[in-house]
Amino acid sequence: MDVLYLSACNIKGSIPSEIGNLNNLTTLHLETNELTGSIPKAIGRLQKLQGLYLQHNKLQGSITTDLCGLRSLSEFYSDGNELNGSLPQCLDSLISLRTLSLGFNRLTSVIPSSLWSLRDILNVNLSSNSLNGTLPVEIGNLKVVTKIDLSRNDLSGEIPSSIGDLKNMQHLSLAENKFQGSIPDSLGGLISLNFLDMSSNNLSGEIPNSLKALSLLKFKFVFQFVLIRRRKRNTGLQIDEEMSPEVTWRRILYQALFRATDGFSENNLLGKGSFGSVYKGTLADGMQIAVKVFNLELEGTLRSFDAECEILGSIRHRNLVKIISTCSSDHLKALVLEYMPNGSLEKWMYNKNRSFDILQRLNMVIDVASALEYLHYDHPTPIIHCDLKPSNILLNESMVACLSDFGISKLLGDETSMTQTQTLATIGYMAPEYGGEGKISRKGDVYSYGIILMETFTKKKPTDELFVGEISLKSWVNDSLHGKIINVVDINLLQKEDAYFTAKEQCVSSVLSLALQCTRELVC
Repeated sequence: MDVLYLSACNIKGSIPSEIGNLNNLTTLHLETNELTGSIPKAIGRLQKLQGLYLQHNKLQGSITTDLCGLRSLSEFYSDGNELNGSLPQCLDSLISLRTLSLGFNRLTSVIPSSLWSLRDILNVNLSSNSLNGTLPVEIGNLKVVTKIDLSRNDLSGEIPSSIGDLKNMQHLSLAENKFQGSIPDSLGGLISLNFLDMSSNNLSGEIPNSLKALSLLKFKFVFQFVLIRRRKRNTGLQIDEEMSPEVTWRRILYQALFRATDGFSENNLLGKGSFGSVYKGTLADGMQIAVKVFNLELEGTLRSFDAECEILGSIRHRNLVKIISTCSSDHLKALVLEYMPNGSLEKWMYNKNRSFDILQRLNMVIDVASALEYLHYDHPTPIIHCDLKPSNILLNESMVACLSDFGISKLLGDETSMTQTQTLATIGYMAPEYGGEGKISRKGDVYSYGIILMETFTKKKPTDELFVGEISLKSWVNDSLHGKIINVVDINLLQKEDAYFTAKEQCVSSVLSLALQCTRELVC
């Protein structure tokens, strides 16, 4: 056996030590299951192993040093587990390693110096751990590396100027650490860079003029250029504001809500959803609010109200609509939410008097991805939204996108990452396993996100009359990726006479390729 593929098969228990007897194994796929226990030392006997994929399980313990004997190992993914302890000091033994991806674990201690000896490594992702210490000048040894993500750790000290020697670097994220000092002028030498994030550190000084020479970062639009906050680009590094002011909890009585909405007048109606209606209101102190009133006559309303109260009351993220208060009585169940003056992504996208450019659309879908990342992996109990669609993506005054409507969301406990239930997810955005088997998992949200990506850049709904029979939004986009991308992209985004047409075309093609990856069917 050369390849063992058991991805997303709901496998539980530990990885058996007998796996080490598969002497000819070159690729081991065990990602997205319910695996527990530690990574067995026996894997270190698989001398022909080239790809090891263990991400999105519940593996614990430290990374065994036995893995350092895998001299043929090219890719090692174990993101989204509960691995702890330090990284092995023997990483330099992995002479064939091209990708090391261990984000979203509980790794501690300093990054071993042996990592910086892997001169042929291409991709290093150690984000969202508890790694500490400083970045050494030896980081400049990784001459061919294209991506380094060390965000969300406890790294400190100054950013070494040798990082500017990494000429092939395309993606660099050092966000949410404790780095100090100035941004090295040598970053201007990263001529291939198209993503840079150094936000939420203790950096000082000014943005180096050398960064202006990074044409891909400035014009390719593939992702975004972040130094402090995405919406704060016009000043130096002393700014460290949230994208919107923190909304504090308030006690608001029914009478105040009644007056704020003019008696829940139709003139203040913002929209209707599965479980009720949303009204715009203005409190006595001038604060604008959105009041979600639940229809008590509908079956499941109370469960929806309780679920949304529980979830919104426990989360705090800049890309999630914030809850201000609740109002619960025998005749009224309502949530008082942050008012989003620019409405929903759906209304904005299909308004003939409004338009988005590529960068604005990228910012919005990145906002949504950031919210999902928090819900799925950063919240103590993973949250599945279950009804992702453009009408549930709201835009604040700065056009920052925030997820809303958690009425049918699911909290996944420690014992399961997949629940079987009947859902009210929306046709067209709903993953196949929702409709067919009623399964709730992170993958369902990822599928919906992929459909949103397609719709955002093609301006075509998945239920458009164009899609009949075997033709779907998915198949339509897939067929376009072979030289016909301009035929499906929103006409407002791509014009052949545009000086940056090729760069924009490559950008949209990358986004739609990602969308197809999000919506691909996984079978055991």
